[in-house]
Amino acid sequence: MSKNNVDLGEQKDVEVYGARVHNLKDIDVSFPRNKMVVITGLSGSGKSSLAFDTIYAEGQRRYMETFTAYSRQFMGGMERPDVDKVSGLSPVIAIEQKTTSKNPRSTVGTITEIYDFMRLLFARAAEAFSYNTGERMERMTDDQILNAIYNKYTDVPVNILAPVVKGRKGHYRELFEQIRKQGYTKVRVDGEIKDIGLKMQVDRYKIHDIEVVIDRLIVDRKDQKRLQDSIATAMKMGKGVIKISDKDDNVSHFSKFLMCPTTGISYDEPQPNSFSFNSPYGACERCDGLGYIFIVDKESVMPNPKLSIINGGLAPLGEYRDIWMFQVLKALAKKYSFSLSTPIEKLSEEAINLILNGTPELLSVAVEYNKWNVQNYQVTFDGIIKLLEEQQEKKSAGSTDDLEAFRKLHTCPVCNGARLKKESLHFKIDGKNIFELSEMDILSLRSWYEDLESRLNERQNTIAREILKEIRARLGFLSDVGLNYLSLDRTARTLSGGEAQRIRLATQIGSQLMNVMYILDEPSIGLHQRDNERLINALKNLRDLGNTVLVVEHDKDMILEADHVIDVGPAAGLHGGRIVAEGTPAEILKSDTLTAAYLNGRKAIEVPKKRRKGNGHKVSIIKASGHNLKEVSVDFPLGKLIAVTGVSGSGKSSLITETLYPILNHHFFRAKKHPLPYEKITGLKDIDKVIEIDQAPIGRTPRSNPSTYTGVFSDIRNLYVQLPEAKIRGYKPGRFSFNVKGGRCETCQGAGMKVIEMNFLPDVSVPCEECGGRRYNRETLEVRYRGKSISDVLDMSIEDACTFFENMPAIYRKIKTLKDVGLGYITLGQSSTTLSGGEAQRVKLATELSKKDTGSTFYILDEPTTGLHFEDINVLLGVLQELVDKGNTVLVIEHNLDVVKVADWVIDLGEEGGAGGGRILFEGTPEGLIQNPISLTGKFLKKEMEG
Repeated sequence: MSKNNVDLGEQKDVEVYGARVHNLKDIDVSFPRNKMVVITGLSGSGKSSLAFDTIYAEGQRRYMETFTAYSRQFMGGMERPDVDKVSGLSPVIAIEQKTTSKNPRSTVGTITEIYDFMRLLFARAAEAFSYNTGERMERMTDDQILNAIYNKYTDVPVNILAPVVKGRKGHYRELFEQIRKQGYTKVRVDGEIKDIGLKMQVDRYKIHDIEVVIDRLIVDRKDQKRLQDSIATAMKMGKGVIKISDKDDNVSHFSKFLMCPTTGISYDEPQPNSFSFNSPYGACERCDGLGYIFIVDKESVMPNPKLSIINGGLAPLGEYRDIWMFQVLKALAKKYSFSLSTPIEKLSEEAINLILNGTPELLSVAVEYNKWNVQNYQVTFDGIIKLLEEQQEKKSAGSTDDLEAFRKLHTCPVCNGARLKKESLHFKIDGKNIFELSEMDILSLRSWYEDLESRLNERQNTIAREILKEIRARLGFLSDVGLNYLSLDRTARTLSGGEAQRIRLATQIGSQLMNVMYILDEPSIGLHQRDNERLINALKNLRDLGNTVLVVEHDKDMILEADHVIDVGPAAGLHGGRIVAEGTPAEILKSDTLTAAYLNGRKAIEVPKKRRKGNGHKVSIIKASGHNLKEVSVDFPLGKLIAVTGVSGSGKSSLITETLYPILNHHFFRAKKHPLPYEKITGLKDIDKVIEIDQAPIGRTPRSNPSTYTGVFSDIRNLYVQLPEAKIRGYKPGRFSFNVKGGRCETCQGAGMKVIEMNFLPDVSVPCEECGGRRYNRETLEVRYRGKSISDVLDMSIEDACTFFENMPAIYRKIKTLKDVGLGYITLGQSSTTLSGGEAQRVKLATELSKKDTGSTFYILDEPTTGLHFEDINVLLGVLQELVDKGNTVLVIEHNLDVVKVADWVIDLGEEGGAGGGRILFEGTPEGLIQNPISLTGKFLKKEMEG
């Protein structure tokens, strides 16, 4: 062991000296190694700056320095974080929330590698069944094949064929020449026996089946040697498969591999990639392994049946213009006696079908080039739907986005969403194919694997023993982090940040690494209190393996279960960045900090003395049945703060985000997203708009920031245009934009940063050398308002900007709402890519708050307390209550009991996640919920409300 390793083993603490990253105030901090350490404090106080931007960044930099100088020249240098010294650091692994793949091919099964082990299990131990008859497929020996031929073809003249090409394009000139040189004179091409001639070839653009005629004989037991030799030769050339055809060209298949005894269809020998939807060997050919296809939607093509085709009734074409497609439609209307001026709703079914699906008959289209030149063209018309589908296949960069509006997602009709070829789906273990197992939730899947050995034969058990051990261990890890309700076929892009993080955590537990520092960013997000204990135990297991677990967290249980707690504060932004308390949870409880006050009960979010009665109206959904919802009917009383609760996976998002919101959004704004299945909805007349405030990023590029998203930056630019200096120089608002040429720094094109590509590592951003990260050129920065340039304003915190612009009502109102939702610590120009999900959600909330509300708006928020300290939750609740006091309805999907206990109305789903959920357990006030004996939420809420 090297001396460095010995030193690291002897050092009991990780020590950080002089950390000054972002708002950290030159802090020194140490915490024990191989323990579970929680960093807590107000949102924006500097927790992530310490954990990720200092400790993790330094660990990454040291890792980079282990590369050779030659390798580093391709990656560029990683800047050292602004810290004097970090000692006792182990290799670091960050498990963040922003690492979810958006690839539709990435699933829970592929991320955790469980699906990879299942593919191996099915390739080696599964039994094959015929997709035609359902019979078990059989492998045949040479003797069995010989006997089968005698039984079927005795005294019958046959051709013994060796398949060499199966369903492929090409001219195969070289193959025919090679067969000819081997002494064979005949081949069977696409069912027709032909002599092999010189330079013989077939149509290279068509799909062909080619078999070599090995022998032509009458089957007779007296000539067994010849038949055996021919079968052996055919088997060798056909790679284990032969065909026998009689004089009527009836073909039988025989194979050393898997074959249906009745129909003769044979399967290729299964390999792990035969069960992969990401491989051409396993993926369904219709949907390319996605499980869904896009089909042109009639309602989207004809969205307004009151319009005629001339007036824009066909959305893809718009209003009448002198273009070819309208000339064809005129010819179609003339031939079948209908008018393009008639509203679509008054056209016959036959006419609409002709427009959408076309006609095989020729149409005479007259095109007038000028008065003396009119040409008639005879054309066929395939219909608007076929036209759109052809355009989609071409996938020209400009047209694809336009076409999205007319397409609807449909389950693939060939594989029915299973993603795999039908052959792959007919390999089964204990009566289940690999897709049926992938559909199960983790809890059911664990149960199925539990005593699988007793249902397998001896050969299967020998093969499966080690694979099953790996699968069970990984399923156990997923269960340990509270993800029992997920299924392996759930796509990664539908996972919340917390779920994705816990999946990565489960994967890391499975890797059994030692002497590593894991840094986690709020792993309890989206987790019900019931599952919190399991998550904490999983983190303790990681610690007990000999690792340091550093968790940035606000959760009360997590803080109290830690070995060591670091409280960063005392406030957010510029007023934070200091260590206000550290020690064991017991020592923290005795300290005089805001966190301690909420933990020991000195401060609390109070339960309201009375609940709102609402305005007497309600929105009701009848029989919602999407995903795991069990034909749920539920009322949403208006004019109240509604909390939708339930264990993780119980159906909250299915009911609200994927059923209620798309219905409302389509009703008010004609949105294209289709809701999950439901029977009907009532009460929409009592609200006038819906606003969903989710945690999706407010922008995908570093140029997007809170000031541009809220619209306040336009007001600020207009203010600078009015300044005397700007007027003298003739500057317009575009001069103060960092997105267009004129006033921006052209070296970095207004980004303030330059991106260094790191090849096989994430790109690194460094400040632009020309403008020093200020985004603008020198002339633009010379225009100042109260001594501040436009760049200085973007660098201001929201709190400072409130003071700076307090005499500018239009600007102040928008910035003040950002401060009101607890974002006083972020800067106006902070890149949207650096905002957490919770911060992005509050920026959206502030944007909506700054607009004039109608008092009849329906707000939907998905876990708005994400990333919030107890004090920040208090501030946020004040904002939400203010919205409800104005007559609006606010619905929150939430696990946080501080929010649930102040709600006017609670809708609780359960009882479990996945298949065990999807039912309404309770509708009513929090006081009623705590009396409900079957609600897990009620059980934990009772402890919270009664202390």
